[in-house]
Amino acid sequence: MNNAYLAKAKQMIPDPQILSVVAAKRARQLAGGGRPMIKCDCNNLLDIALLEIAEGLLSYEFSDENETAEAAEPVEAKQEEAPAEETPSW
Repeated sequence: MNNAYLAKAKQMIPDPQILSVVAAKRARQLAGGGRPMIKCDCNNLLDIALLEIAEGLLSYEFSDENETAEAAEPVEAKQEEAPAEETPSW
């Protein structure tokens, strides 16, 4: 992890718990095939996520039911899943 990217991301999301959850969820999305929203020469997905946060491309919101850091979701990076095909019941 690049400390310069972390310092820039901390300016956007100062709470370390929330920053770590948002960055980790975005890195997981990138690992699952999500497209980066920035151009970067890094291969580290966490660095890409931190840069996206630093550039203001990602934010978070809490669900109304559970206002904890675990409920933080990256807003702009959230990708919708394709509906699953129904399997016939034989």
